[in-house]
Amino acid sequence: MKHARIAWAGAQHEAVECEGQLRLTRSSHAGRMLNFDEVVWLPPLAPVPQARTVIALGLNYADHAKELAFKAPEEPLAFMKGEAAFIGHRAFTRRPAEVQNMHYECELAVVIGRTARHVKKADAYDFVGGYSVANDYAIRDYLENWYRPNLRVKNRDTCTPIGPWLVDAADVHQLEGGPMALALHTTVNGQVTQSGNTRDMIFDVPTLIEYFSSFMTLQPGDVILTGTPDGVVDCQPGDVVVTDIQGLGALVNTIVQG
Repeated sequence: MKHARIAWAGAQHEAVECEGQLRLTRSSHAGRMLNFDEVVWLPPLAPVPQARTVIALGLNYADHAKELAFKAPEEPLAFMKGEAAFIGHRAFTRRPAEVQNMHYECELAVVIGRTARHVKKADAYDFVGGYSVANDYAIRDYLENWYRPNLRVKNRDTCTPIGPWLVDAADVHQLEGGPMALALHTTVNGQVTQSGNTRDMIFDVPTLIEYFSSFMTLQPGDVILTGTPDGVVDCQPGDVVVTDIQGLGALVNTIVQG
């Protein structure tokens, strides 16, 4: 099932995809059907009782590491992100006026479904609640060190669209190859600029969950952004960027001057 969070009629709602429309759930409007263009799309992440942990991977595809002229890492190269960076489907990402290189990053987002601590790789999928599409923009002008993205590179408000859906883990796991065989691609103004497949990750989803849970507790609602393949290009105000992952949907985002 594909879950969404939306704003409609002055309130936030949960919804599910139903025959090309949104069906509202868990409110006085439960059962009401809405068209996609009637609502404001929000990040499809349920509220959590504590601060949400967001972990992002750098250089997790060998071709992207090569694209940036770096050797592939020997263990996961990760950094933390603030949740305020997230925005929803069809939202706007601000590009600062002075920057010279701001590019998209189409990424598989893994949402933790239950508390994970010292998880073994063989059991890792049991701790996933769902999957989504993320576009984790990077501003290369602000990069202090290719291996240590600073706050202005990866933690800017509006820099990480996510959605439109949170797809139940069980639905993704039953696909041929599961989450580690999903085609992904990005278009800028309708032109394909990035193509890849999650099978090309250096560290797959079970490896990442085993690795992170070995030294930190992952809580329900935490998010792991798993990196991007090669094919990233600079984007300008007015560009419409669509990041699409097989079985998860197409996330639409527009860049504006900011």
